[in-house]
Amino acid sequence: MNDPILRPLGQTAFRIAPLVLGGNVFGWTIDEKRSFEVLDAFVDSGFSAIDTADSYSRWVKGHRGGESESIIGRWFKANPAKRQRALIFTKVGSDMGEGRKGLSARWITQAVEDSLQRLQTDVIDLYQSHWPDPDTPIDETLTAFDRLLRAGKVRAIGASNLDAAQLTSALAVAAQKHLPRYATLQPEYNLYDRESFEGELQQLCVREHLGVITYFSLASGFLSGKYRSTDDLAKGQRGAGIKKYLTSRGRQILEVLDQVAGRHGATQAEVALAWVMHQPGVTAPIASATSHEQLASLVKAARLELSEADLAQLSATGP
Repeated sequence: MNDPILRPLGQTAFRIAPLVLGGNVFGWTIDEKRSFEVLDAFVDSGFSAIDTADSYSRWVKGHRGGESESIIGRWFKANPAKRQRALIFTKVGSDMGEGRKGLSARWITQAVEDSLQRLQTDVIDLYQSHWPDPDTPIDETLTAFDRLLRAGKVRAIGASNLDAAQLTSALAVAAQKHLPRYATLQPEYNLYDRESFEGELQQLCVREHLGVITYFSLASGFLSGKYRSTDDLAKGQRGAGIKKYLTSRGRQILEVLDQVAGRHGATQAEVALAWVMHQPGVTAPIASATSHEQLASLVKAARLELSEADLAQLSATGP
């Protein structure tokens, strides 16, 4: 099978396949052994970008955060050659407890060292602010990132969960104060959840040449097609978060996914991811896998060619 076609990640030095592996499941829904198997299969399939965060998976009872990064770090240690083939994207800013949160220079300086230690690497390829921090001036955050870039501890910086006004302000401050600007944005975006990205924010990313890597790209699994009624919600650990998608529009989207998937001999998830990959400004969706089979499906999605008619039919389900 041919290697995936690479796309520039905004104005960074990176070129990536149109798929980023989500690391939120490592140490949560799959153990270390299975995580290693998924990571091996991902890189061996010609892909490189792995997304995680310092806070993954603090939401699990008994976890403190850092579990995902630590598993990736042990995988790097066991596979030094694969570290050279992989790009690691992680984030700072989520609440780690005991006041460890936000985007202050003090916390970023400490958090990056913690992440580097857990990841067992000397550089983070893309370091992202996880959430806006209303208590910290953006120039303080960007100055802290500037120090990390100059020190060679990170190679590029990005942001997650900013709206158009917040991103515009961050880019303006960077220009005015001669600080590094965010090169990427990580928004929530999928075939169902479209309103927060489409429009002004999407246009801004295209105009400013930001790389866009989308999260919840399968709407927490709803767009896989396996959740079609309330009875199905017990099928996975994310069931409680999927109930909101069981609407008339959600069912319409699944019907269209069924039709397009049938025409291509693909799964609904593959079609849903391919649709995101085809949207203006999007570099790659983030999607997670918990098995070889799911990983193989993600790989197929990155190679799936949808027609203009397919894309129009899918887009017509929009809000």
